[in-house]
Amino acid sequence: MSEPTQDQPHIFPEGRKPGEMLFSMLLLILAAALLAALPWQTTWISGKGLAAQPRFWPALSLGGVILFAILHKLMRHRVDRTPGRWSEGLNWIRSLEYIGWYMLYVATIPVIGYLFATVIFCTLLSLRVGYRGRMNVWAALFGLVVVLFFKSAMNVKIPGGAIYDYAPDGLRYILLRYF
Repeated sequence: MSEPTQDQPHIFPEGRKPGEMLFSMLLLILAAALLAALPWQTTWISGKGLAAQPRFWPALSLGGVILFAILHKLMRHRVDRTPGRWSEGLNWIRSLEYIGWYMLYVATIPVIGYLFATVIFCTLLSLRVGYRGRMNVWAALFGLVVVLFFKSAMNVKIPGGAIYDYAPDGLRYILLRYF
């Protein structure tokens, strides 16, 4: 066998990636907490086999997650780490901002309606990620197309906003039905 040259990529890198151990540790803690909470979340049904019990398959899958997180931690523990673990973890924390954006979007739908919330959300999110100018118009149009697709084409039932109550009756029906 020939030795790989420098221009060939190394398939199995020898150093740990930044955040790799942090991820496996967080995964281990989360899976252990979910497994510990399983008895309070499910019941044992008498007369059913083990595979038919409500907690069997979740417990098996969480046990697998714990097993593989421990194996990963043991296999990669002695490998030299690449610096940047905490900056990688900080990137994960910063990405939680978008969960906040979504929660705000969901909270505004009952107040201002699906149409206005979606168009405003798409425009504000495009501004947040750095788009300026014509791209914000495209974001607003995308929001409008999403609303028309879900409400009109797919006939998804989404409750109307409280602001729709102030529209005249004919317009109110159109807003509730199509927007």
